[in-house]
Amino acid sequence: MNTIRSVCVYCGSSPGRDETYAKAGHLLGRSIARSGLRLIYGGGTKGIMGAVADGALRAGGKVTGIIPRFLINREATETALDRLDELVITDNMHERKHRMFEKSDAFVALPGGIGTVEEIVEIMTWGQLGHHRKPIVFANIKGFWDPMLSLLDHMSAEGFIHTAQRVKPLVVDDPEAIVAAIMVAGSSVDAPTEGVQSVIDKM
Repeated sequence: MNTIRSVCVYCGSSPGRDETYAKAGHLLGRSIARSGLRLIYGGGTKGIMGAVADGALRAGGKVTGIIPRFLINREATETALDRLDELVITDNMHERKHRMFEKSDAFVALPGGIGTVEEIVEIMTWGQLGHHRKPIVFANIKGFWDPMLSLLDHMSAEGFIHTAQRVKPLVVDDPEAIVAAIMVAGSSVDAPTEGVQSVIDKM
């Protein structure tokens, strides 16, 4: 039985220099909605974040935005946030990340900056430690994540990733192929994807 009901998307709150990135976000959001899945994301209404949410909402999808109170005016507008069918406001970034993890059955990293890298790496770290087995995807739009993927290969080759078999992120170039890849990966997972609550509480 497939355990995927929601997909968390990490991405930039800026559009980046190439319009392809925002377009990919819009396509991914639409694909998530059309597959009957809920989008979980950082609550921003600008940049690639806004594009993902807009794509899902325009396709009739359910969207949960999770944003710290201090970022509301920086990454979003209250009018745009009213479009979301669920808005979770947290006190800090740490709580935001935990709520996103708890509500999500899979994770996708679209192009973004330091925050996006930090979020997806933390999810990979938790997977490596055996805290979850939720699918992880690098949306490699125009090769954006190639340097990151090369670094991971280098870390492994140099003997610093000892449990790499626990974390095998999918690398998908086409944003409209991501959901299908997640569904296949989700159906092959033979362990609960929720993680162990006692472990999560200690993170």
